[in-house]
Amino acid sequence: MSPHQPAIITCALTGVLTDPQRHPVPVTPAQMAQEARAAFNEGASVMHVHFRRQARGEGHLPSWEPEVAAEICQAIREACPGVLINMSTGVLGADVSGPLACLERVQPEIAACNAGSLNYLKTKADGAWAWPPMVFDNPVDKVQRMCEATLANGAVPEFECFDLGILRSVGLYVQNGWAPRRPEVNLVMGVASGMPADPDLLPLAVRYLPKGATWQTTVIGREEVWPVHVATARLGGHVRTGVEDTFYLPNGDRCKGNGDLIASLASVVREEGREVASPAEARALIFGAD
Repeated sequence: MSPHQPAIITCALTGVLTDPQRHPVPVTPAQMAQEARAAFNEGASVMHVHFRRQARGEGHLPSWEPEVAAEICQAIREACPGVLINMSTGVLGADVSGPLACLERVQPEIAACNAGSLNYLKTKADGAWAWPPMVFDNPVDKVQRMCEATLANGAVPEFECFDLGILRSVGLYVQNGWAPRRPEVNLVMGVASGMPADPDLLPLAVRYLPKGATWQTTVIGREEVWPVHVATARLGGHVRTGVEDTFYLPNGDRCKGNGDLIASLASVVREEGREVASPAEARALIFGAD
């Protein structure tokens, strides 16, 4: 990928479990559309969406109701003409009926496809577990089923890679014949039990991308995420931020919402000598990947 190519900016609008009573995360269709529009105005052409329950007091919980998903995505599309929807499909366990039903109902342009399993861990300052140790289980048959359903619905699978072994597995999926020949890869950095948010690691990780892959980084954390965004833009990757990934701006201030995070990320892109991709340019780059 050329470092002179326009950079696609993705906004991760809300995340899966963050409590809207404590943090500035949107939940309702109107809130999602408002935040999407703020990000769109600052240069985001792709919206990564999770769906939340709409009942009072349940907005911190995920929803796989197809009509909830459709209402949210319709509101975002109406607020942001030409925007591309990147739908989360992450779910624990073997039952993927909820994500598949939402995928069919929403018909997104992109669907996140978690490419391998991970011990999902985090500790508190005192060393105690932040949550009970868990396995984010994505065995190969589950990954393949999600990938094939994504392609059958006209979307592009975006392979989420939390460590280098998962990244290398994507190349094996391609060799096995059921993943796109030139896949879209998302290097997820900053999860405590996955790849660290380390800009020095990024040039090494990029060496293991499948040939011809389109790639971006998702960087989770605080101020430390921003040097990785700089390195991504410099190396020719596409970029992502939003309140799913961080609440902090480059100067350490807490963000007010998605719009100011995307404005900061667009500045990073331009400071590295690249243009911000329009929705039409993003669509051409993504659908030309295979």
